[in-house]
Amino acid sequence: MTPREEAEKEAKETYARFLDWCKKGTFIIFGCLLIVASCNFGVEEGNSKTGSQYNGEQYDPYNLNKDE
Repeated sequence: MTPREEAEKEAKETYARFLDWCKKGTFIIFGCLLIVASCNFGVEEGNSKTGSQYNGEQYDPYNLNKDE
């Protein structure tokens, strides 16, 4: 085998392995996104939800000095 043929063979094998890793990586990323999406991206709903609720009305300039 000539060096050119050996290099071409190795390049084809390397490219095939590269495509295989790209496919595996894509499936892993989509799998992780599906897991996160199934958890509703961490958003809790219902009566037992935690975290703060944004109320932009409390920052209205009219309401800032309302108690004074």
